[in-house]
Amino acid sequence: MPEAPPSPGPSGTVESAAAAPPASAATNPLSRTGIALAEASERWFPDAFAFAVVGVGIVFGLAVTVEHKGVVEMASSFGKGFWNEKLIVFTMQMVLVIISGYAVATSPLVYRGITSLAARPRSSRGAVALVATFSMLSSAVSWSFSLIFSGLLARQIAARRDLRVDYRALGAAAFLGLGSIWALGLSSSAALLMSKPPDTLLPISGVIPLTATIGRVESLCMAAALMIVSLTVAVMSVPPDDQARDAEQMGVTITPLSIDIARPTRPGEWLENVPLLTLVLCGIGFTYVASLVYARGLTSLLTLDTYILFLLLLGLLLHWRPRSFVKAVGRAMPASAGVIIQYPLYAGIMQMMMDSGLAHDLADVFVRVSTHDTFPVVVAIYSAMLGLFIPSAGGKWLVEAPYLLEAAKSMQVNMGWVVQVYNASEALPNLIHPFWMLPLLGILELEARDLVGYTSLQFVVHVPLVILMVWGFNQIIPYVPPMMGVLP
Repeated sequence: MPEAPPSPGPSGTVESAAAAPPASAATNPLSRTGIALAEASERWFPDAFAFAVVGVGIVFGLAVTVEHKGVVEMASSFGKGFWNEKLIVFTMQMVLVIISGYAVATSPLVYRGITSLAARPRSSRGAVALVATFSMLSSAVSWSFSLIFSGLLARQIAARRDLRVDYRALGAAAFLGLGSIWALGLSSSAALLMSKPPDTLLPISGVIPLTATIGRVESLCMAAALMIVSLTVAVMSVPPDDQARDAEQMGVTITPLSIDIARPTRPGEWLENVPLLTLVLCGIGFTYVASLVYARGLTSLLTLDTYILFLLLLGLLLHWRPRSFVKAVGRAMPASAGVIIQYPLYAGIMQMMMDSGLAHDLADVFVRVSTHDTFPVVVAIYSAMLGLFIPSAGGKWLVEAPYLLEAAKSMQVNMGWVVQVYNASEALPNLIHPFWMLPLLGILELEARDLVGYTSLQFVVHVPLVILMVWGFNQIIPYVPPMMGVLP
């Protein structure tokens, strides 16, 4: 008897009998768990915007009831944070990260590379393994590069007609860089901050060189272990092909990334297609970037400002004609909508946490119950919890660092290791928090609830693994007094 055609589900997407079979039919426990968590998160996890608003309400309520702050005072604090200049700049930076990454990816040369890479997997597990590996390795160099290009690679794989792969598992794999090792790599905000001459914010520690943080053997071992475990969980939790929900079943229509521009037909269009404009702007911009590298070294390329400018110029150069570049930018704008409207809300949350004293009081509770042996575990748990309300690695570190490093000094815990404990735990809340997912969600055209099922599976595995490693390595790392001088 022929099968009945699929019928539209309540959300308007097509659901067939093969799209959502019983979880018990999965091939292994991780796959069954992944399917169950994915279905539960799609049903119960709120929209990312609602998640942010709930966070505002929780922090506001705690500030008023626990810290006994005035309602008007905390409302003013939220408003001040909403328009915090640094956070507004960061919001714009994130928008430009999406736009510049998309512009580079849609250029003919890079698009062919992404297409070629996306054509390599021969199975759904191979596809998830490729995206997860690319995401984690690239995040060790640049979290922003990883976030954008892993999403574009996942999207291109999902566009293939000869391969059926679960779009949720593929998207979660694209996010693994931000959910595992990015802060243990070269773009670690905390490690880069501590490697500079000390300022009035962090007088207790002095300079902590990169060799004592991201370059230490224990940190590299921790990053390697997280990569191996993350990849194993991602691959083993992939649903069987007959149970996978592809992009079409998720209501997403994958369109080609490439940009086709017709030749100018009117005199007014001539200037839009002249490569000379590209060469002038790129010549000026790349000269500036080169001067920064000459003056400050290659590490200057790791700063977000320089990286974004470089990526924008590279996108313009690869598109060659200004009109092609502008069209690519226009197509990227919808992917940045969530960032524009939600990041200021988190800025307000951060401001209320700091102004009310919630962040400091919470840290004080954790520090008072810790010892030399348990302090790294306490730091990891506290940092992960605070990350649910202040999802900004650099900003959160400035909140935590003064009292955490003071406590580390009094307990004679290696300060460089404390920075890396913070970095390892910093990624944990990312796996269940939509803040850093927003750029990726815009590219994939998905909701946070679509990815959280698979990322929460990683979270369940990562938490005990990170705690065990930070505790174990702390037993063998000697205490080193802070260096108050300037790095040579």
